[in-house]
Amino acid sequence: MKIGLVTVIIFYSTFFACTKENNDRYVFFLHNRFLEEHALHESHPEYGRTEYKEILAEFEKSGLTVISEKRNGNVNAREYALGIVNQIDSLLSKGIDPQKITVVGTSKGGYIAQYVSTVAANADLNFVFVASFRNSDIENIPNINYCGNVLTIYEKTDPFGESSIERKNNSTCEIPHFKEIELNTGMGHGFLFKPLKEWIEPTIKWANGDYELK
Repeated sequence: MKIGLVTVIIFYSTFFACTKENNDRYVFFLHNRFLEEHALHESHPEYGRTEYKEILAEFEKSGLTVISEKRNGNVNAREYALGIVNQIDSLLSKGIDPQKITVVGTSKGGYIAQYVSTVAANADLNFVFVASFRNSDIENIPNINYCGNVLTIYEKTDPFGESSIERKNNSTCEIPHFKEIELNTGMGHGFLFKPLKEWIEPTIKWANGDYELK
């Protein structure tokens, strides 16, 4: 089926991948909580519509194979993460290099991505956690353990905009590469509702193995 200019194929029944010739790098994209509980066309009263298809299109235009789905209902983050780990294991079993697999999550999707990092426990996988950390998480969600190449992106005006250095320092798994980006768009939590270059571009670079974000 077609979503705009993005070709979509069914992947493991509920997942779909935006495909292009010679794709060899994969991005699992996990969206925010608002879209989980609302239709694609619905707008948040403060931040507007979650531009989900547009975000996927930006990743796909860069040559990445995008694996994503619109979640429905209030899913359990850890349980949902187990399904993503199964998808990753399937790719690995086909000989895909783990360094060519990136899990990107925004807001609640970022927490799901953190659980994927914890459960997969594979230091060669890449992760981008967007607007998904508060200092209280250390106490409230103690079972998250960062593992892999981790990029965190947060917005200064966002209530979820805090550095996760403490989480990184408390994690016991190997983290070969770690970077943080603090944005100052003035958009609060709404910055992740749109495919802003401020977070999309470094995410694409990270997925392509540019851990220095040159």
